Amino acid sequence: MDLVDLSSDDAPPPPRVDMRKEQARRWARHCAQFRRADHVRAYGQIVSTMLPLAALVVAMFLTVEHAYGLTLLLALPAGGLLVRLFIIQHDCGHGSFFASPRMNSAVGRVMSVFTLAPYSLWRREHAAHHNGSGNLEKRGIGDIDTKTVAEYLAASRLEKFRYRLYRHPLFLFGFGVPFYFLILQRSPWLHGLKAAEAWRSVMALNLAIAAVYGGLGRLLGYADVAMVLLPMLHVAAALGGWLFFIQHQFDETEWSPPEEWDMQIAAVHGSSYYVLPKALQWITGNIGLHHVHHLNSMVPNYRLQECLDALPELADVNRLTILESLQCVKLTLWDENKRRLVGYREALEATAG
Repeated sequence: MDLVDLSSDDAPPPPRVDMRKEQARRWARHCAQFRRADHVRAYGQIVSTMLPLAALVVAMFLTVEHAYGLTLLLALPAGGLLVRLFIIQHDCGHGSFFASPRMNSAVGRVMSVFTLAPYSLWRREHAAHHNGSGNLEKRGIGDIDTKTVAEYLAASRLEKFRYRLYRHPLFLFGFGVPFYFLILQRSPWLHGLKAAEAWRSVMALNLAIAAVYGGLGRLLGYADVAMVLLPMLHVAAALGGWLFFIQHQFDETEWSPPEEWDMQIAAVHGSSYYVLPKALQWITGNIGLHHVHHLNSMVPNYRLQECLDALPELADVNRLTILESLQCVKLTLWDENKRRLVGYREALEATAG
């Protein structure tokens, strides 16, 4: 999208960064008007997610012993609805889903039993992501690891192999993100926060998981519970991981050294607008409107679309279709000279040239 020209006929245009700052701040002021929580819509979103999810889970248990192929097929929409529950937990963590902080915490912790993401721990890590998104010196907490071209070229062969494996989509979404949600989040020591800060959140959730799913296993059979829940959780983790990836990993995203970094510029220019079919936008809780979310994280997900509709300019920023997003898996390194993400081949060819 073309930047708004704020200059007059008699004066030279201001530097591009100043124009971007003014534009980002104007957009942020617009988004701030949509911060208000709506309890009717919030409760409606919980009901409209939990009822179909419960129906699907019941159907999965009814088919697990005699038609497991159907069980696995049902895991696809069930996993999508788990992603929608995670968006509710996400909004509770931001304090935007309800007006009441106590209600946000209560509902967020209940949702965590289904999503397996420790509520307090995830809220802290995600806040760090928002506070440092696009800052080159604050990579690594709550985001997909991204090396610069210089860092990659200076790495050993083993480090390059590890990075290539980590960034490969089959590994990242097929194994890495599900392994993180299912296994790594059960430990308080493997996160960006100190173990003492993570201990209470992680272990409290682990006890709740043991009680809820252990009780379910005792009632219905542990093997059946595992065969129903694990595929559903795997689908949810892979889909959620893809969404988080594509929200910041696209061609002309925004990364800056700390002395140049600006939170609002990084928010809008470093976050994508993932244009999805209405059904997928519903099931993913509007999180594809990620540039709007980063401009003001207190806008609840059920108001993101109306915020976008009220300022059509935002609809032209960092638009990605599903087909375009598939090309982004090739973008693996941040080129500090070109100020965009590039693939391995382009990085090596530029260096050789």
